[in-house]
Amino acid sequence: MTRRNIPAPTGETPTSDQASGVSGEQLSFLPTPPFCPSWPKRGALADRALGMLMDGRLIDHPDFENSTQSWRLGAVIFTLRALGWPVETIEVPSPTEHSPDRVIALYRLDGKFTAQALAMNGGAA
Repeated sequence: MTRRNIPAPTGETPTSDQASGVSGEQLSFLPTPPFCPSWPKRGALADRALGMLMDGRLIDHPDFENSTQSWRLGAVIFTLRALGWPVETIEVPSPTEHSPDRVIALYRLDGKFTAQALAMNGGAA
């Protein structure tokens, strides 16, 4: 992969690609694995998070905690991924006075996976 310098516009924070000097994504010559997730146990935190994601919501820790009274969203997302759910992480800079490098995570599930999962499950979540 070739590294090249991608300048950030003056006065703006560089993107991760600009900061690392890499542009584009790595190509893979391996076929993508088939989408065949397992469903979490009914009523478990993973099930509740999956429901939020399948509703098309972007969720973060405060959303999850307000809905479930649990602050363990990172562990729940790890569980969903282990079950085969391709949950995406969007990292958002969220600096504070005491933590200028702070980044928070938003989680989402692409709608195509929701549709495929519902079709595999006979239309029921």
